[in-house]
Amino acid sequence: MHDEDRAGRAIKIMAVLQDATKGMVRPAADQIVERFGRDPYLVLTSCILSLRTKDTVSLPASIRLFERAQTPRDMLMLADTDIASVIYPVCFYRRKAATIRAISEQIIEKYDGLVPCNEKDLLLLPGVGRKTANLVLSQGFGIPAICVDVHVHRISNRLGLVKTSTPEETENQLKLILPEKDWSLYNTLVVMWGQNVCVPQSPFCSRCALFDLCPRIGVTKSR
Repeated sequence: MHDEDRAGRAIKIMAVLQDATKGMVRPAADQIVERFGRDPYLVLTSCILSLRTKDTVSLPASIRLFERAQTPRDMLMLADTDIASVIYPVCFYRRKAATIRAISEQIIEKYDGLVPCNEKDLLLLPGVGRKTANLVLSQGFGIPAICVDVHVHRISNRLGLVKTSTPEETENQLKLILPEKDWSLYNTLVVMWGQNVCVPQSPFCSRCALFDLCPRIGVTKSR
């Protein structure tokens, strides 16, 4: 399938999802922005907490932490053990507490207390990979970026929009077919769909609004 054809399908898919996701709980990063405003440090910290942890656990943990500290300097006033106790029971909570302090230290020492607004410097921060960097650019700064998490990678392949084996390959292919202005929105829509309908095992194809647009690539069992 040519990029032009995939681009047309992607636009149709996004239009359907914008209507079908109305009323669904938005991803944690979106809720952080809605609650605290567009703050790159809070988006970054909440993303660290969300790694390998469901939003239903990481979001309340983020809110509890931000009630104690919302800047790198305030965060360093807390000991690792304090942060760990606040963010429990997120996965690897002790390790994430140490990572959040290390990130805060580096932001202060190298970037005058401000989260860097480019991918290169974001990737130099402890524990920050491409997914986190792109989410910070997108939700923290309003800079177009495609955050490819497990949902975006899985569903983009199921839909046949990409044919990839890694999230980075998915990101690069999506950039070729999605208008830049839609990069951030695509992530939000697909994450909601992946959490509620197009789940990893036995997706709910019988009630999927994308049924007629989806070749269900790789799906062997569905509901």
